[in-house]
Amino acid sequence: MEDFNRTGALSRAVMFINLANDPAVERISTPRMAITAAEYLAFEMDMHVLVIITDITNYADACVKSLLPVRKFRAARLPGYLYTDLATMYERAGKIRGKKAPLR
Repeated sequence: MEDFNRTGALSRAVMFINLANDPAVERISTPRMAITAAEYLAFEMDMHVLVIITDITNYADACVKSLLPVRKFRAARLPGYLYTDLATMYERAGKIRGKKAPLR
């Protein structure tokens, strides 16, 4: 945050920060909220967006420790589900065909 503040980029930044000691529900929801905000800014507000997820370990750890990601799967299948879950988050980045990105 100090670098963003020093360069003046902090006024144009949206940050979602969670820590390892945050509750599991926050660690699970924060990456998805950040990507949803990025999609809104990119596709609805026509802004150029860069999403940086520095450490997904807190998210994965919360998924493993909670029963939420198991859903209809047995616990033995959890790692496979976790990889699929992570892939769906990373695949949300994209471009809408025919939509021109603005130059700002």
